[in-house]
Amino acid sequence: MAFCDFKLHKPESVTEACRLGREFGRTCAYMSGGTELLVDLRSGRKKVAHVIALGGLKELREIRRDGDTLHIGAQATLSEIAEAPLVHEVFPALAEAIVTMAGVQIRNLATMGGNFSCGVPCSDTPPITCAAGGSIVVAGPDGEREVAARDFVLAPRTTVLNPGDIVTAIRIPVQPTTSGASFQRFTMRRGSALAVASVSAWLNVEQGVITAARVVMGAVGPIPLFAENCAASVVGQAPGDSVFADAGALAAAEAQPISDLRGSEQYRRDVVAVLARRALACAAARAEGRTS
Repeated sequence: MAFCDFKLHKPESVTEACRLGREFGRTCAYMSGGTELLVDLRSGRKKVAHVIALGGLKELREIRRDGDTLHIGAQATLSEIAEAPLVHEVFPALAEAIVTMAGVQIRNLATMGGNFSCGVPCSDTPPITCAAGGSIVVAGPDGEREVAARDFVLAPRTTVLNPGDIVTAIRIPVQPTTSGASFQRFTMRRGSALAVASVSAWLNVEQGVITAARVVMGAVGPIPLFAENCAASVVGQAPGDSVFADAGALAAAEAQPISDLRGSEQYRRDVVAVLARRALACAAARAEGRTS
C-alpha cells in the first residue's frame, strides 16, 4: 500500500468520528496533528485504509476551568497549551514540559490528545500529567468515560482506546497551594531530539515536611513509570539534598531502560538519578514558595 493509498474522512462531530472508527475498526487510524501518524504511514510502520482527521472538531480545542479542574481539549495544540495563561495559573509544570519538546513547528501541529493516544514511551506530556493526578476523557460509540492518566497507556503504542474511541480532553485537578511540581528532561542535543530520560515530580510540603509525593519517569520503560519507592522515601522527610539524592538512586533502580542509539541501560539509569534529584528539589522549592 502506498503512503497516500488511504481514504481521508473529516467528521463534523465527535459522534460521527466515533461511528466511523467503529465502522472501519483496525483498518483506520485517527489523525490529530499528524506529526506521529504521517511519519508512521510514510515509513510503513503503520498501514491503514482509512484516516479519520479530527482537526476540524473545534469543540475539542477549548482550554477552560471547570470548577476545581483544568480542562484541556484534546485537539488543542501543544503551543496553544504552553501559551495558555490558565495552564500557567493551574499547573505551570505542564507548560514547562511542553516547551522542551521538539521544535516550534511540531508544537504548532501536535496535540496533547495525540501525544497520549499514540502511546509512545518517550512522549513527554503523559508523565507530567500522571504526576499531576490527571485523567483522560474518552468518547466512544457507547458513550463517554474518564480514565486515570496513569492507567491510560498499557504498553508501547498500546492504550485503553478501543475501535471508535477518541480522546476528547485531558483533565488536571487544581493543585493545592502547598504543592509544587517539576519536569526534568535530558536529550543528547537541543531541538527535536527525543528524550534519553525524563522525570516528573510532584510534592506537597506542609510545615517543612513532605506529606505526599509522586514521581513519574518517561522514556525509561514501556509506559510512564511511577517510581513508587522513590516517592515513598521522601514522604515524612524534610526537603534536603541528601534526601533527594537517596531518592534519585531509588528512582534509577526502579527504571526499566533499554540500550539504544540514545544511550545504554546504565547511562539512562545514571541520568534518571540526576533528573529525579533535580525534579524533587525544584518541586520542593516551589511547594514552599521559594521559587516560581
